[in-house]
Amino acid sequence: MKLSADNTTDTAGVGRAPRRVGLLAGWGRYPFVIARSLKRQGVEVYCLGVSGHAEPGLDEICDDYEWIGLCKIGRAVRYFKRHGITEVAMLGKIHKVALFQPWRWLKHLPDWKAVQTFAPHFLTRRKDCRDDTLLVALVEAFAAEGIHFGPPTDYSPELLVEEGILTRRSPSAAQWRDIEFGWEIAKEMGRLDIGQSIVVKDQAIIAVEAVEGTDECIRRAGALCRVGGFTVVKVAKPCQDMRFDVPTVGRQTLQRMIEAGGSVLAVEAGRTILLQEPEVIAMANQNGLSVVSLNRPDLKWEAA
Repeated sequence: MKLSADNTTDTAGVGRAPRRVGLLAGWGRYPFVIARSLKRQGVEVYCLGVSGHAEPGLDEICDDYEWIGLCKIGRAVRYFKRHGITEVAMLGKIHKVALFQPWRWLKHLPDWKAVQTFAPHFLTRRKDCRDDTLLVALVEAFAAEGIHFGPPTDYSPELLVEEGILTRRSPSAAQWRDIEFGWEIAKEMGRLDIGQSIVVKDQAIIAVEAVEGTDECIRRAGALCRVGGFTVVKVAKPCQDMRFDVPTVGRQTLQRMIEAGGSVLAVEAGRTILLQEPEVIAMANQNGLSVVSLNRPDLKWEAA
């Protein structure tokens, strides 16, 4: 048996079609990174970009690309089935605030599959609308049709940040105390499925991420803590499902911290995605920020 360069298997001269993977893409650069990684591996990529969320340009990377509405689950199922896709990754942020805007049902016009999936959450209110609850419902709706979501990091495991101090500057003693203080609280917020990020200054909680997302949490912290110098702690949930909503930071996270006056970013090693790592670290060094990746909040090192 021989593996060819285009990811096909040749057995007795009979070729097998290249592997196909589907992407359901939201906002941010994460879908671009995974799509490029899959293409380098010789995988055919079929992508649905969520309207109002996915960024332009993905169609230039993928073998096939279509835009899709936020609440068009039935159409998404039909698209993946039409292309023979049973393996899908969910990537990028969906701005959940869109689900709490006036006239949201008219604006997004959910199809029947979406109504069936989310009626217990938004219509009958028998179930809650926490992130994990909604995402599990979505994943199960696809699984019932033979389409299974897997962890996107399986396609590019190097994106999971390694442990250590990543920048030239190490946190001060006071900032290490803020990291330790904020870590356990952030973990508890994750356990309750409220959010993954928390902002701390002098062992006081300045802001907690909720439905608005990390960027808005940091921006709000800057408005509340005008003196600056605060620490952002971002962790995985204690029972993090790696198929979706994995903590992700990148250039925009750093840019928001710089604008708001933040000084330290602490993330969880091995369970946080760091996009564009060289650019992020260079940006942090140029602006005097410290970025650290930990497995436990009590671990401290000197910067290399």
